[in-house]
Amino acid sequence: MRVLLVEDEIAHRLLMQRSLRDLCQTDVAVNGQEAVAAFELAHKEGEPYDLVLLDLEMPVMDGQQALKAIRSLEKALGVPPGREVPTLVITAHDDQRNVCDAFFKGLATGYLVKPVRMADLRAHMAQLGLA
Repeated sequence: MRVLLVEDEIAHRLLMQRSLRDLCQTDVAVNGQEAVAAFELAHKEGEPYDLVLLDLEMPVMDGQQALKAIRSLEKALGVPPGREVPTLVITAHDDQRNVCDAFFKGLATGYLVKPVRMADLRAHMAQLGLA
């Protein structure tokens, strides 16, 4: 399984990378712009991501913008509706507006609140059939 972790905070990023090490191959992006580029490259190489973990608040391009760009890329690549990559958004504030926007405008699959508990992440992954 291949996961794209998009997180700008180094401490949180390293913690999640260590936690995911035994579960999957984890690629990292530190902002939304890098995430979109990595996502597109993975498709071009024929090895698309099975899951995206996407922080909502980041510099350069935030998670909302990145999720919209990823969904647009999927459409352009011919990914059928309903077959988009599962995306769990990560938020530090449990901000209902941001989370709702991610679900309704970006088709997010779920959300996690920082600090992310690995038990919660694994539960989401199991629900998605990824664990």
